[in-house]
Amino acid sequence: MLMRQEDIKKRLSDVPLFKELSDGELEPFIKIALTRFYKQKMYVFMQDDQLDRVFFIHSGKIKIYKTDFSGKEQIVSVLEPGEMFPHAGFFRNGNFPAHAEVLEEANLIAIPIDKFEETLIANPELCIKLFKVLGEKIVDLQGRLEAQVLHNTFEQIVLLLIRLCQSNGEQVGSRYQLTTQFTNRELANMIGTSRETVSRTINHLKKKNHINQCEDGFYLIDREALEQELFN
Repeated sequence: MLMRQEDIKKRLSDVPLFKELSDGELEPFIKIALTRFYKQKMYVFMQDDQLDRVFFIHSGKIKIYKTDFSGKEQIVSVLEPGEMFPHAGFFRNGNFPAHAEVLEEANLIAIPIDKFEETLIANPELCIKLFKVLGEKIVDLQGRLEAQVLHNTFEQIVLLLIRLCQSNGEQVGSRYQLTTQFTNRELANMIGTSRETVSRTINHLKKKNHINQCEDGFYLIDREALEQELFN
C-alpha cells in the first residue's frame, strides 16, 4: 500500500523529532523517506539484524521485545502511530537491539541512517530537537529501572498500568481505556514477573473497581485510584 507524499509529510510533522520544523526544513527528510507495508505477525527487523534505518509508524502497532539466549521474551514497549523506533538508531552502529513484530498491519516510514546523517549535517539545529526526544526516553527508562529497584512486585504492576495509560491509552470519562489488548503474560514480561502474579494483582484491583474491562476485552483503568494505591 503506497503512501502519498502528503501523508508522509503530515505524519513526520507530527513526530516530536520533526514537530518544530518548517515545511522547508522538513522537505529534505521527506525526500529520503521510504514507505513499507507490513502484515500482522511479520517482523520489521529481528534482534541483531544490521541496523541501517529508523522507522516511524504511520498506522498499525509494533511490539518491541528482546530475547535472551534461552529464548525468554521481555517486552520493551508496544508502539502506536506517530512513534519512532529504535530511538538509539541514529547514534549507534551495529545491530538492532530488539525484535520488532507487527501486532496490527502497519504502514511504516523508513529513513536510512546514512542519508539521515548527511541531511543532519545540513540541518544541525535538528540535533537539539533529537537530543530532547532521546532525553525523554532516557527519563522513561530511568523510571522503569527505579521501579524495579525501589518497588515491590505489586507496586511495579501498578506503575506499569499507570505508564500504559499514558503510552497506550486514551481517556474515556474519568478512566483510561488501553488501546492495545495485553495478556497477563505480556504484562508480566514487561517487568520480569510471573503471569500468575499479574493475574492475582489484576483480580485484586478489579475487586476494588480500579480496573475493569470493556465488552471487547480492553482494560478500563482508574489511573487516579492506582496512583493512590502507591501511597496507601
